[in-house]
Order: sequence, then structure tokens, then C-alpha cells
Amino acid sequence: MENEQTLSELQKEVDLYINGFKEGYFPPMELLARLTEELGELSREVQNVYGMKKKKPEEAIRTLEEETGDLLFVLICFANQEGIRLDEALTHVLNKFKVRDKDRWTRKGELE
Repeated sequence: MENEQTLSELQKEVDLYINGFKEGYFPPMELLARLTEELGELSREVQNVYGMKKKKPEEAIRTLEEETGDLLFVLICFANQEGIRLDEALTHVLNKFKVRDKDRWTRKGELE
């Protein structure tokens, strides 16, 4: 992939962008509402692509990539506003899953 960035680099880039405006970050509750809105838009696109409820001809079709990017942008804004390092948060959660769910699923290559 071209121009791969770490989560930390992405958080810094979003922070530079947002802090270029006097208004800065939205308050946490507004960001949470925006996250919910963006998740709804992603859900609508997933439904259009994979579900039974297709969009009406007058509804704009967006890509799953675009909607996922919108959701990630707002999530990064929320994390930045709250001082959360997404790389550390994700590492913590992955470790939790590796321990808690280590025997929950069938690993690829295991005999049946």
C-alpha cells in the first residue's frame, strides 16, 4: 500500500487539521452523536450492498470505503478530544481477546 500511516500518525494528522480551525473539536456528546450518524450511514451502505433493502433511485450511493473512512475520522476526533491513543487502546483490546477467546473459535488448520 502506498503512504501507509500508523494510527498515531493518523491521529496527529487529524489533530493538525482540526486545530487549524478556531472551533477545534466538537464536544464529546456531539462527537458521539456524529459517530452514531456515521455508523448509520455505513450500515445503510452495507444494507444496500449485501441486504435486501436496496436504495431508492434518488438516494446517493456511496462506497463502503468512503463511509468507513467517515466513521474512522470521527472516531479519531473523539479519541483525540479524550486523549486516547488508538494504537494503545487497540493493543489492549487485542490482548484481552487473545486471552479471553483463545479457545472460543476453531483455528484454521486444526483437525476437525
